[in-house]
Amino acid sequence: MRIRRFLIAAPIVVSLVLLMSYFWVPSYEEQTRGNPDRLKHFITASSGDATILNPILSADSASSQIEGMVFEGLIDRDQDLKFRGRVAQSWRIYEHAYFYVNEAADTPLWGQVNVETLAAKLKEALRGDDWAHVTDIDPLPPDQTILTVPIQEDQKERTITLRVNTPPRIRLTLDRVDQMLFQALEPFLGKEYFTGFDPVDYVTSNDDLTPSQLAGLAGQAIAPTTHNPIIDFFLRPNVKFHDGHPVTAADVRFTYLSIVNPKNLSPRVPDYEPVQSVEVIDPLTVRITYKRLYSPAFGTWGIGILPAHLLDAEALRREALAKSENPDTFGMRQSRFSRHPVGCGPFVFGEWKSDQYIRLNRFEGYWEGPPNYHEYVMRIIPDPLTQEMEFYAGTIDDYNVLPHQVTRLKKDERFQNFSGTAFGYSYIGYNTRRPPFDDARVRRALGMAIDNQKIIEYVLYGQAEPITGPFVKQTDYYNHDIAPLPFDPQGALKLLAEAGWKRGRDGFLQKDGRRMAFTLITNNGNPIRKAIIAIAQDAWKKIGIQVETDLLEWSVFIQKRINQLDFDAVVLGWQMGIEPDLFQIWHSSQSGPFQLNFVGFRNEEADDLILKIRREYDHAKQVGYCHRLHEIIAKEQPYTFLYVSRWTALLDKRIVRQVTTADGTIEYETIKPTKLGVYTYHFREWIKLPQPPALTPQG
Repeated sequence: MRIRRFLIAAPIVVSLVLLMSYFWVPSYEEQTRGNPDRLKHFITASSGDATILNPILSADSASSQIEGMVFEGLIDRDQDLKFRGRVAQSWRIYEHAYFYVNEAADTPLWGQVNVETLAAKLKEALRGDDWAHVTDIDPLPPDQTILTVPIQEDQKERTITLRVNTPPRIRLTLDRVDQMLFQALEPFLGKEYFTGFDPVDYVTSNDDLTPSQLAGLAGQAIAPTTHNPIIDFFLRPNVKFHDGHPVTAADVRFTYLSIVNPKNLSPRVPDYEPVQSVEVIDPLTVRITYKRLYSPAFGTWGIGILPAHLLDAEALRREALAKSENPDTFGMRQSRFSRHPVGCGPFVFGEWKSDQYIRLNRFEGYWEGPPNYHEYVMRIIPDPLTQEMEFYAGTIDDYNVLPHQVTRLKKDERFQNFSGTAFGYSYIGYNTRRPPFDDARVRRALGMAIDNQKIIEYVLYGQAEPITGPFVKQTDYYNHDIAPLPFDPQGALKLLAEAGWKRGRDGFLQKDGRRMAFTLITNNGNPIRKAIIAIAQDAWKKIGIQVETDLLEWSVFIQKRINQLDFDAVVLGWQMGIEPDLFQIWHSSQSGPFQLNFVGFRNEEADDLILKIRREYDHAKQVGYCHRLHEIIAKEQPYTFLYVSRWTALLDKRIVRQVTTADGTIEYETIKPTKLGVYTYHFREWIKLPQPPALTPQG
């Protein structure tokens, strides 16, 4: 019905679009007869174009989709969500843990002991199965360091010098990360052995400092205890970039350095800030040492590896000079690499025509063997109706079904279909730096004025469910005790009145002589988001708010408005992983340009919880922190959390997974999604046949 009304509103234009799609695009059978190579090409569609094809710089789904084909990381997750090696064939995770000798403390067992004696006593005491993970205990001598650090005084910054004379310390080597190590040492050393250590005793300065300033700086310079988790990755030999250059540990280190280089403005910085060092042990071994406990550490190394020889300082300098640009200001974001990427994944970049298509060719030298498909093409088709028609014609191979089509198309035997609950959610985000969104009462009222159930029922045809907070609903990190905002326009008006907003003679809400007015934006080519902004605009108008709406082309939407923080309110969605680390999206330090906390959310307790979640290895405690964080964000309402959708996708039935058995027999298996709902997991083994074959069900 919605389509028919749209056709009536614009019969000539829409009819022309549909006719061109139908008559000018040959059917699948016509393509196959005229061009047998069509069987070797996988063609998909995206409503928006990519923005930048560099995995350390991009933050949008279209770019990530292409990067997943071109680049490869050290690891990823298998179909059962377990980590598996990619460029890395194996790894070792262990820890160095340190504590300073408290020279003033008596231990319960040994009294006051020097560092050598203490190390020897601990080696003797920490025997048995409970301590088998402690593989070595070493005494380390005292040390001297000169530090220069900035401090803020009266809104001015000055640099002071600290002389740090650290006492001896003990290093324990563990074959795994033990978060509770120092608590477990208390029976041997005493409950106050670590808390009684005073860093001020070992730090001096010739600068004029108050006792509290010195104590604060000393606490930053010397920690009584330190956890340094370590990951050693062992790379596969003979993995090559698409230009034939070998992938080595130096490229892994370069990728890390590129992420943390402030010049690159990478949104990935929070994932790698806890890293202390990345060392090249040999060409195929890289050692990553962390400053502190960081529970999501391992999973971050799924990031695509960049080729150092194409992007290091000298390569960028040459490119800048060739373009007659200033080498001092020319960076990775300006490099042609971002539109002509070189990775070590299964597909080689071919061509990118903005707002038309991105074409990739299979990599014959891929370490796991080349894909069956010779070509991968992502066409940019903003209009979902056009996508649908082209899928029926066979000119694209998969189609993301719109909610109103699910009931009908899931039963269509011409196609394979896949469905599941999304790992993510949709929301309306408010720029909390700008009034009136700097008031939590206003944000809550805006959410209460919207009938979210109406969106789920009439826009999504029931293919969604409400969501109240930032965690994946299928995980235990999500707090199910938080109730959704009620649909209560009168209650919304009461909250707005408390915040000083009252109706004027013109019927609009006003405060201090100014009308409440703002613009709600989203990206073009998404009919669901288009419907949401219309519903929100109408709901807010009914309670006296003037709202303009705007639909923007995807790259402009992301690069000019979101990345530049130039918006009032926005309809968007997040695709999430299963890890509960929300630092990038919600920590106050991540609210600048090109960062992901673009709504500018700030809350001290939330910041503290986010850090605790990152450092917690005990699952039950981590869940507790997540539930409290969920509660805070739901109360503050920087987003109006809308829904988590059910997704349904269709795939050409001729596409199967080709598997060669141990005896050399070729079998064809059905395509199956992983537990995360990813049905392209075995894409390298996909093949398109002239006719659907007899299939072996995949276990």
